[in-house]
Amino acid sequence: MVKRPDTFSLLESGLKAANLRQSTIANNLANIQTPNFRRSEVEFKGVLAEALQGGRTDSVDFQAKIVQPGTTPVNETGNDVDVDREIGDMIENSGTYSTYMRVMTKLYRQMDLAVQG
Repeated sequence: MVKRPDTFSLLESGLKAANLRQSTIANNLANIQTPNFRRSEVEFKGVLAEALQGGRTDSVDFQAKIVQPGTTPVNETGNDVDVDREIGDMIENSGTYSTYMRVMTKLYRQMDLAVQG
């Protein structure tokens, strides 16, 4: 029988990935004028899906990775940061973080109610 990770571990990993994604987006925006700068992204959904499908439960399997896709078009200075894309990613990430927090809060409330009887 394959041991599945508990919900709290998954939510914690998701929150850490969202924090890393927010920092990565901020770094991209901070370097919007830097010649030859290539934007970075955080890869988490695929990492999590692979770990779960493979039955791995080690927390290392759920760590987000920073990658440089290098597939987006560059401007005349060799920079590929697009402010509209970064802002869109930031808004999406904010919603993802909020969702993880709401679910975690709900789980803690359920535990608290169970303990208090």
